[in-house]
Amino acid sequence: MSDILMISNLVKKYVSGNEQIAVLNNITLNIPAGKKIIITGKSGCGKSTLLNLIAGLDTVTSGSIIAGGKYPVDKMNENELTKYRADFIGLVFQFHYLLKDFSTLENVMLPAFISGTPKKQAEEKASELLNEVGLGNRLHHIPSKLSGGERQRAAVARALINNPTLILADEPTGNLDTESGLVVENVLFSIVEKHKKSLVLVTHDMNLASRGDICYEIKGGGIYPKTEPYQEK
Repeated sequence: MSDILMISNLVKKYVSGNEQIAVLNNITLNIPAGKKIIITGKSGCGKSTLLNLIAGLDTVTSGSIIAGGKYPVDKMNENELTKYRADFIGLVFQFHYLLKDFSTLENVMLPAFISGTPKKQAEEKASELLNEVGLGNRLHHIPSKLSGGERQRAAVARALINNPTLILADEPTGNLDTESGLVVENVLFSIVEKHKKSLVLVTHDMNLASRGDICYEIKGGGIYPKTEPYQEK
């Protein structure tokens, strides 16, 4: 099985006053294709930073990230990164980021339409995905008419609209109550499995983490296989 991500000697530092703080320090990690990878760790350990680096939303200090064997994420310019995000990855954040004046259907179809998919085809694909996540009866509702869980399920559908190879999810249930969070969790994992996508998911929820194929923990700037139950303190 080939690797969907090859991360080598990755360092991310932030400047604070006169000093540099290393959030991620010399991380090397290969992630196999077709797997559900969970990354956990205490708040502020660098989980979201790593996901943002993989997505090209933040820049590495040193080291390399190669996605899909052909995207040198750390070396690409902004236009190349925009195309990479449109073609290769789907993003699910803790907050849904749906456009408030657009319907659920319009929000989900928009990335495909922007990428050049004909409007009718984009609408059909968006409608199909919304049915898959249980929102077939909410196509024409604006976000304010949806529950928090429904908005997040729409965000999952939107992440799939361009048929990405890799899904990146950052605390996708973090803003939801337990019941809504479980629905979103089930939808995300079932749709990833159905469409045979690779998943890298960041969370501090070990119930959610237990559903992955491989679990890692970030601590002290490094990344390690997760072998013991993790409790947020």
